[in-house]
Amino acid sequence: MRLTLHIWRQKNCREPGRLVTYTVADVSPESSFLEMMDVLNEQLTERGEEPVAFDSDCREGICGMCSMVIDGVPHGPLQGTATCQLHMRTFKDGDSITIEPFRAKAFPLVRDLAVDRSAFDRVIQAGGFVSVNTGGAPDANALPIAKTAADVAMDAAQCIGCGACVAACPNASAMLFVAAKLAHLGHLPQGEPESGARVLAMIERMDHEGFGNCTNHFECEAACPKEISATFIAEMNRNYRRANWRART
Repeated sequence: MRLTLHIWRQKNCREPGRLVTYTVADVSPESSFLEMMDVLNEQLTERGEEPVAFDSDCREGICGMCSMVIDGVPHGPLQGTATCQLHMRTFKDGDSITIEPFRAKAFPLVRDLAVDRSAFDRVIQAGGFVSVNTGGAPDANALPIAKTAADVAMDAAQCIGCGACVAACPNASAMLFVAAKLAHLGHLPQGEPESGARVLAMIERMDHEGFGNCTNHFECEAACPKEISATFIAEMNRNYRRANWRART
């Protein structure tokens, strides 16, 4: 395959950036998108040019590091697929592909396609954990959990924190991410005692980081590589109102 790539190049967030066009030949249809980017960087290095900076780690669709907007869609055209799991057979020989970074105020650009998503870490640090001292690891069957609750918690726990929901949302909202983290703890007995304090603390931190609010565009759900449901946002809003009322009474 021979492809034309229009890639966003920018040294840092203080300098202007622009789309630069590259041509990559002999791309295997079985290679992943990130492997194709590796081939491009090898060619750039051989020519003495600066390689394209981009985030990646596990390359198995687990870590959530691969943050690229491909032809206007976070992670690319395939639904439920992270960039690292997107294969070049999705495209056609001769295609022109535009590759940009995730764009959001809370995700400042580091270089080229790499952005700083540490705002997510700070939201988790605000309350995305269970602080109860449980001692040693309990037996798996010691605390019965209803299958319906376990299934919902596991659905929410699939969130890999990639930030595609933020990049896809016209408001740069992180509510799907926060709602998923709240749900996967709140539906389990271990997380229930702190559920009220958790939702207040995490939403407060989310707002402090500069993320926008949800206005029901549902772009977050469509772009999520793990297909997290937007119904978790509605659940989060209900829990937030309940916790806020209890805190004031």
